[in-house]
Amino acid sequence: MSHLSERPEQPVVGLPLPHESAHQHVTGTALYTDDLVQRTKDVLHAHPVQARTAHGRITALDTAPALAVPGVVRVLTGADVPGVNDAGMKHDEPLFPDEVMFHGHAVAWVLGESLEAARLGAEAVVVEVEELPSVITLEEAIAGDSFHGARPVMRTGDLDAGFADSAHVFSGEFQFSDQEHFYLETHAALARLDESGQVFVQSSTQHPSETQEIVAHVLGLSSHEVTVQCLRMGGGFGGKEMQPHGFAAVAALGARLTGRPVRLRLNRTQDLTMSGKRHGFHARWRIGFDAEGRIQALDATLTADGGWSLDLSEPVVARALCHIDNTYWIPNARVEGRIAKTNKVSNTAFRGFGGPQGMLVIEDIMGRCAPLLGLDPTELREWNFYRAGHCTPYGQQVTHPERIPAVWEQVKENGSLAERRCEIAAFNAAHPHTKRALALTGIKFGISFNLTAFNQGGALVLIYKDGSVLINHGGTEMGQGLHTKMLQVAATTLGIPLHKVRLAPTRTDKVPNTSATAASSGADLNGAAVKNACEQLRGRLLQVAATRLGANASDVRIVAGVARALGSAEELAWDDLVRTAYFQRVQLSAAGFYRTEGLHWDAKTFHGSPFKYFSYGAAAAEVEVDGFTGAYRIRRVDIVHDVGDSLSPMIDIGQVEGGFVQGAGWLTLEDMRWDAGDGPGRGRLLTQAASTYKLPSFSEMPEEFHVTLMENATEEGAVYGSKAVGEPPLMLAFSVREALREAAAAFGPAGASIELASPATPEAVYWAIEAARGQAAESAGTGILDADADADTDTDATGTEAEATHADATDGTGSTGAAAAALSGA
Repeated sequence: MSHLSERPEQPVVGLPLPHESAHQHVTGTALYTDDLVQRTKDVLHAHPVQARTAHGRITALDTAPALAVPGVVRVLTGADVPGVNDAGMKHDEPLFPDEVMFHGHAVAWVLGESLEAARLGAEAVVVEVEELPSVITLEEAIAGDSFHGARPVMRTGDLDAGFADSAHVFSGEFQFSDQEHFYLETHAALARLDESGQVFVQSSTQHPSETQEIVAHVLGLSSHEVTVQCLRMGGGFGGKEMQPHGFAAVAALGARLTGRPVRLRLNRTQDLTMSGKRHGFHARWRIGFDAEGRIQALDATLTADGGWSLDLSEPVVARALCHIDNTYWIPNARVEGRIAKTNKVSNTAFRGFGGPQGMLVIEDIMGRCAPLLGLDPTELREWNFYRAGHCTPYGQQVTHPERIPAVWEQVKENGSLAERRCEIAAFNAAHPHTKRALALTGIKFGISFNLTAFNQGGALVLIYKDGSVLINHGGTEMGQGLHTKMLQVAATTLGIPLHKVRLAPTRTDKVPNTSATAASSGADLNGAAVKNACEQLRGRLLQVAATRLGANASDVRIVAGVARALGSAEELAWDDLVRTAYFQRVQLSAAGFYRTEGLHWDAKTFHGSPFKYFSYGAAAAEVEVDGFTGAYRIRRVDIVHDVGDSLSPMIDIGQVEGGFVQGAGWLTLEDMRWDAGDGPGRGRLLTQAASTYKLPSFSEMPEEFHVTLMENATEEGAVYGSKAVGEPPLMLAFSVREALREAAAAFGPAGASIELASPATPEAVYWAIEAARGQAAESAGTGILDADADADTDTDATGTEAEATHADATDGTGSTGAAAAALSGA
């Protein structure tokens, strides 16, 4: 076993511990960024001046009326920026724009003695805009050739030969929705200056180092003149990886110009209308299968809705391409990625970071094509699993492919799937207006940042004379339990009880140049860095203990806060050991560092090994659907998920549950709507609150929810043998969508191929049911077309290609018609 993976005697990692701040969370004593306002004197409040058009050129900006409002102190505009007027790493996001790029774009900020004064001042600002043509929907962007950023192409094998060898070829389109992060805490920042003019920013950010960098270049300062701290976040989900930087810069600019602390906190409507979402996608695809149902070729184009600026759209699309294979070997492929430029908020990172979008495309294809191939969807998926020796379309060897069928079979066993399917068949036969279905899907998700340079982490560990330990690391806590795991890693490495260790808030003046807490790599990078720092300290203390115990340092072990030499009964308590080390002038602080080895990636050829390892999982979901309304409930979910050797099982199970529910929300409930009409509200977000944007709640939770972590799954080369857990479980929710598809199909003839919109809202499910009923009516009225008719729409025995036009609909209504009926006997 590798040094990084090996666990010592009596480790604290692996124990099922509660979240380190759980007590503060439930008692209300946990402090978040905006709570600090009450502890800060003379705070000014910032309020945005939002434009009410989707696209236009600002011809006049009159701030004088705002300054006449009582309590207004200053109005910030582009003329006030001493440095670079840009809040993005691509330099395409003016902090104070001359051109309005989306409905709700902030063109100025008002500072007031109170939030109400700032709000009234913002209303008084006069903004004149010359309207310009706007692009709102993906369809408009594609039709108008409105794209920006890179257009990567992933290739493997011989595509033409793959299709020539295919016995069945199908093609189609699929468009699916974006998703709002809806974290509990909206974007917030509090900035102030110290006595020497240094800038200190409290920010709700997943990436303090980049917030520091943006604030510095907006103010025209060096990074060492700006400190950013993140106490904790009330949720992030990727929405606070890039987007907090501009808000922090506005607060810092206000503090710099007024000399007073400035607080910026968006209300919920502002947050919804100003911040980016998960990218909605459009996919056009063509796929070939051999006679047994194995994938031979895939040709696809994925178009992401990037919004008005690039933000992280390029790496999001790259990860979507890298995950379109999911758990399936595709020997011949060509997949192109594009980023549509639309006049909407700039879409950004969201849990899974493009991976869910790519994986959803292939899972939708499998669900639609299985009936056309005469196969059960579970069987089709099993046929195409990765096997030993297989490589991904971008050239990376798939490690531990045996875990794909392992978690799959364990879900079957744990959930008694065979018996329950028999029960479901009996139920459906007896209930013409209510149907049940059970679907099983798997995941393979790559762990690491796409950009190799981001795969590094740092830590600073301090041991005090009394034996207490303080750790600092570069990761941020957003409720996911990262800090809990870091405490466990430190206690395990030093060999001391957990209560001896405390964790300090994340600050850029303690650990510099950190990467975002994202890509599910927080525990991997920061845990290895904490372990490295603690190993340096333990090495020094072992030398001290060896002298006291009269033994070689290599024979000394520190376990549960006591140092002992092998074969000796003499002991040295941790506190005494630390005190001895201090009097011997042994350094009791250490900076740790970790870089992920073995990664290489060529973005131009789209080839390499960008991921340290793959996480695997499988989920079975059973649903019940009402044939009159399309309403449904999730009766039961069984999950087996691979987290390696868990650092903290209670935390990891919570992450699996939470990720699954958030994924189910994206796929079935969360329906973002934008005004795409030609009226004055064009480009406006219509779902601006929880009253119009449906979030998963207790009523959407599975009635039975069983989560099991895969056992005996040590990951070599990862901290204490663990694996990432943040993002992969979200995609386990594909099982819910596929179960809804199968339940809708049960209202039609056997072997019906059903299209299902995403999100699969009750309305969408109802239309899928109607399409299935339509197929049943056609079958009853005209009979299934014979084999001669089939030959006109599918592929003959020689492999001659023909298009399966049943899958060409893009509206997701499920109106497959006679073509699907003909192909059902393919």
